[in-house]
Amino acid sequence: MGKDAGFRIRVERDLRDEFVDTCRAHDRPAAQVIRDFMRQYIKDNASANDQREDD
Repeated sequence: MGKDAGFRIRVERDLRDEFVDTCRAHDRPAAQVIRDFMRQYIKDNASANDQREDD
């Protein structure tokens, strides 16, 4: 699956720095951690998404 879209978000510098440092400590790229979070969030909220589509 190719990557063909992006996000640009603004967060507090301290939050970003801590996040990037934590990702590095776990030897994981920050972008991959965010993608994993997004996939998990979709799974966790799938039933809410299905209900909304049925309305």
